[in-house]
Amino acid sequence: MTTTAQAGAPAPAAGRKVTPTGRLILPADADRASWLTARRRGLGSSDMAAVLGISRYGNALSVYHDKTGGLPLEGDDSEPALWGRLNEETVAREWARRNRSVVRRVGLVANTERPWQMCTLDRRVLECPLADNRERCAVEIKCRDKMKAGQWRTGVPDDVLAQTLWQADVCGYDHMHVGCLIGGNDFRQFTVRVADHAQLIADLRAAGARAWQQITDRRPPVLAADADPDVLLDLYDQLHPERSGAIDITRDVDTQDAIGDYLDAHAEMTAAEKRKKAAKARILSGLGGAEAATVLDRTFVSLDERSKQWTDTARLAERWPEAYADCVEDRTYRQINIPRSVREEHTA
Repeated sequence: MTTTAQAGAPAPAAGRKVTPTGRLILPADADRASWLTARRRGLGSSDMAAVLGISRYGNALSVYHDKTGGLPLEGDDSEPALWGRLNEETVAREWARRNRSVVRRVGLVANTERPWQMCTLDRRVLECPLADNRERCAVEIKCRDKMKAGQWRTGVPDDVLAQTLWQADVCGYDHMHVGCLIGGNDFRQFTVRVADHAQLIADLRAAGARAWQQITDRRPPVLAADADPDVLLDLYDQLHPERSGAIDITRDVDTQDAIGDYLDAHAEMTAAEKRKKAAKARILSGLGGAEAATVLDRTFVSLDERSKQWTDTARLAERWPEAYADCVEDRTYRQINIPRSVREEHTA
């Protein structure tokens, strides 16, 4: 028997217990706006990856601002997120086919004892391929870029491990399945067992409780010094899409120190670029007319030819003005500007 995702089965009602320790908050067919609103009443599995600092898309501070309403209910979809949602059903059906199982969409689930502990199961497994008993697990569906294949060589990556263990803890499952499509044509599957990660689950629950208390108290978390700056820059752009006016930072020593660090980093980058160009000139001097140099018959340096596309916008505007007007646009952005007087005071 080969079975795939069930269709036409009645959806469970909200509030009903749908897993050993989980009750349904919203059914799978709820509209996206309702789901986005409801998930702000707790911490989901992807939120926990961010809280732990192992997410590609956020951190504890972005989770805080999301749950407290500081961020838009839904931002622009990235291409990976969009295609992941579009391909989820296909990957889920293939997992069910290969495992001769039955899976079903569920919806947003909350733990019965800790209602802030939530998850959206991709698919509940009604006939687990590992045991004779029914409905004791779920399957998490992932679609990842082929460049990430190495992260799945020996098991699931850390962020997926945290997500699946959180889901198991919410729902009371003793294991979770994972089906992942890598690069569009490389299917892999794994099983995550709760018994193998007892301490990690305890740490997850403690970190989640701490994060939720901070959210409840409206007390923003303090991030580690090595927090990903790209995630933070994106967060502050979302928090303050429109800026105006000025604030007094006379007593804000931390921001003043940050400005000093920015100036120091800029000076170091400029000096490093100058040293790099000087070294390049010395290398070219040593090569003379050659395109490579060896040391003991081993290539030590070479000048490799490269090419890249470049657009002559002036010629495009002159010869094909309509194409120029259609393809070239001015985009505004904000750049940090520190007055010369402040720069001179810093270097004095």
